[in-house]
This record gives sequence, C-alpha cells and structure tokens, in this order.
Amino acid sequence: MEHRSLGPVVGLGTWATFDSDARLAGDVVASALGAGTAVFDSSPMYGGAERSLAQALRARRDRATVATKVWAPRVDEGKRQLERQVRLFGRVEIEQVHNLVAWEEHLPWLEREREEGRVRLLGVTHYSSSAFDELERALRTGCFDTVQLPLSPAERECERRLLPLAVELGIAVIVMRPLGGAGSRLVRAALSAGALEPLRPFGVETWAQALLKWALSDPRVDVVIPATSKPARAAENARAGEPPWLPEAERGLVERLAGG
Repeated sequence: MEHRSLGPVVGLGTWATFDSDARLAGDVVASALGAGTAVFDSSPMYGGAERSLAQALRARRDRATVATKVWAPRVDEGKRQLERQVRLFGRVEIEQVHNLVAWEEHLPWLEREREEGRVRLLGVTHYSSSAFDELERALRTGCFDTVQLPLSPAERECERRLLPLAVELGIAVIVMRPLGGAGSRLVRAALSAGALEPLRPFGVETWAQALLKWALSDPRVDVVIPATSKPARAAENARAGEPPWLPEAERGLVERLAGG
C-alpha cells in the first residue's frame, strides 16, 4: 500500500509544557516555525494546550499541520471535542483517538468527518507497549492513516510488530517520547567529552539532536514530536529534522551512548 508520508520531520509536542500560558506558547511556536517545524501535536488531555497552541498559530495557521486528539469515553463528548477544535484551529489535519479510548465507538463518526473533509487524516495512539496488541488490532481495520507510539533507544518494543505493520498498511508513524520522557535514563545520560564527534558530519551538535535523528533515520518513521517550553530548544530540536540521516553504524553509536 502507498505510504501516507508526513516527513521525516521534527514536530512539536505540547504535553506538560506551556498548558494555558499563551505567551510562552507563542514564543515556543514562533521559534519552532522559524526553524522549519510544521507538525504540532496536542490533546484535550493537555489542559489548556490546545487553546494556547491555537492562539500561537492564529496568524500562521497555513504553515502548520495540527495533529490533535479525541480523548473521551463517549461519542457525544468526542464530537464536542472535535467541534471545539474546529473552532480553535479552523480545521484539523490529523485527528487521533488518544490512547485507544473507545476507539471502536469513535471510528464510525470520525470516518464520516474525514469523508466530509472536516479532518484530513485519522490516527490512533498509545503510550504503553502493554496496549500494542490492541493498537495492532485497530491498525488492521485499515481505517487509520497514522499511528503515534513511543520510540527511542530505551523504548524499542514497537520495532518488532508495529513498525513493520505500519509499512505493510501504508500508515504514517508519529513518534512520541523520542527523548525518553521525564525521568528517563536517556535524559540523564552522561556523555564524555567528544562523544558526539562522530555524529557532527550529520548535523548533530547535542544529545537531544542525536536521539531525534536516531529515530528519524529509521525510514519507517515520519515525525518525532519532542515537547519543550524553551524557544531555543524548539529551534535546536527542529534542526535534527534535516538530512543527512544516520547510517546503521552511527545509529548503533547512539544506542551505545544511550546504554541501549
């Protein structure tokens, strides 16, 4: 099946970053857009992040692909969430069922929304490998265009079945937690002086860039969505979305540095 490619690009996640701080969101989003970021991921679960993101994108909406989510145990609540998102963003490019919550109930009406053009692509997400069996079942319906899942040198369970399945079905892959998440050993990795030197020909200057480029160098991955509340970090992360990509040997180096 033809692959629904979105990248490879570095996007911007909004989990646990600017929430209801519209000024901070404006600064982070402006920095990300200026560095070439085009995909912005959010959810009703993230407090005020959707509203802050919408305000930050208001004058620059045409430059952004908005990937947000339905996070609701009931269909009527999910429909209200989408209505609010359309009011905020004008349209939704990627509407995802967050953490598989009531995905079978939501799928029929979301498919109608896609057919009518209120959303462009439908996706499904989950953060835990314990849900990968159910995630696989959802993907095998053939109804989803994207899947969002965790991938990093410390979290590679999706490589066994879900990434090959995404290729088989032509599903675009959005990677959450590419830096390992809060408290991860990846963010605490102690690198020796010069550890990243072999990666500099590939545009890598920081450990975060090494991790992001590690994920994007897997041809099955379309988008990584690191979150940050620092405008300079958003721009720095975005630069990892530029080729050249890491060959197998350099990806192996990142894995060794990560202790994976």
